Amino acid sequence: MFRVTGSISAVSSPAAASFSAALRLSVSHTLALASPPPNPRRISTFSRSLLGRRITSLRVRPRVPSMYPIRLSGFSALKPRASFSSGSSSNPSKEILVQHVLIKEGDTELFAELQKRILDGEDMSDLAAEYSICPSKKDGGMLGWVKLGQMVPEFEEAAFKAKPNDVVRCKTQFGWHLLQVLSEREPVKDIQVEELHSKMQDPVFMDEAQLIDVREPDEIATASLPGFKVFPLRQFGTWAPDITSKLNPEKDTYVLCKVGGRSMQVANWLQSQGFKSVYNVAGGIQAYSLKVDPSIPTY
Repeated sequence: MFRVTGSISAVSSPAAASFSAALRLSVSHTLALASPPPNPRRISTFSRSLLGRRITSLRVRPRVPSMYPIRLSGFSALKPRASFSSGSSSNPSKEILVQHVLIKEGDTELFAELQKRILDGEDMSDLAAEYSICPSKKDGGMLGWVKLGQMVPEFEEAAFKAKPNDVVRCKTQFGWHLLQVLSEREPVKDIQVEELHSKMQDPVFMDEAQLIDVREPDEIATASLPGFKVFPLRQFGTWAPDITSKLNPEKDTYVLCKVGGRSMQVANWLQSQGFKSVYNVAGGIQAYSLKVDPSIPTY
């Protein structure tokens, strides 16, 4: 059974108090699974502090073993800087799925041992759970999906220069990190209501695009747009388990709510489920009423 939690709460922990004042704790909505698959991984308080800015806290499905071998980069000597893979992308909008192991700065023997064990094929998740000093160890070292500007500079530079499945190292004020980029993706795209309205005038678009409204039934009764199927966020547990039988992950999908917050949550979740092209309607139906069609009631 699935559940949705949509409350906003500040993140705090004893560990966070020791971090640099330059890092601030995040506040975010959560879309979570009440009965998750085996070995669920969630973004920890420490990880939020490391990232430093707001991120959406979605539970990440257990990683499927890659068909490509793990590669280690820059493990010749312990120097206080990252060693990077070459030929990596610098796309500023790219998001990456990252996990890591954090070791105390002076524990060089353990650090070298873990490097060798990873090279020999051991799973970083297992090593993080046993040895990492980051509270994310309970999640196999999983930090979740992050983008540029969310991490401390040393970690960010190493992570965004790494190729998927490479394992690289870096040093931050927290200690030594072994980090691995598990996947890359483009972030959910916003579409302005004026552009959506223009597209909706095309019968081909209305026939091929997937339009979903995640507001509640009473809101739909007050104001709605033609062609949108209703997937109420509060009823997430009823439609989420078999979403791919209701919607085609290969088609363009447009998500609408009142002002754009709930729809962004669902859009991010859809993308995590493998939907290839997901758009969040910026400003929601309220913006559509104000900027496109004043006959649609606001509430």
